[in-house]
Amino acid sequence: MSQAARFADARHYDVIVSPVITEKATMASEQNKVVFKVRKEATKTEIKLAVERLFDVKVESVNTNVRKGKNRVFRGRRGIQGDVKRAVVTLAEGHRIDVTTGL
Repeated sequence: MSQAARFADARHYDVIVSPVITEKATMASEQNKVVFKVRKEATKTEIKLAVERLFDVKVESVNTNVRKGKNRVFRGRRGIQGDVKRAVVTLAEGHRIDVTTGL
């Protein structure tokens, strides 16, 4: 791998928005899975490449799902939550990501 290919490209930071830290995501981490909130336009290949480059790990698979936005009422005003795309990334055996430390 060339010197330029080793370092994370700026576009990799745009693909992954944030880690998801919930009870369900914590239970998934016991099975070597990490959950990220990603851009809606991101493909599985882009997500895999971004995680491998940013965290220096080997990714086995990527599963995505889109949670549709919901109608909400807050202080008498109606609003719509936006759609959220999540990626469940399965890491290769022996690789780990500690999402609490950040990048």
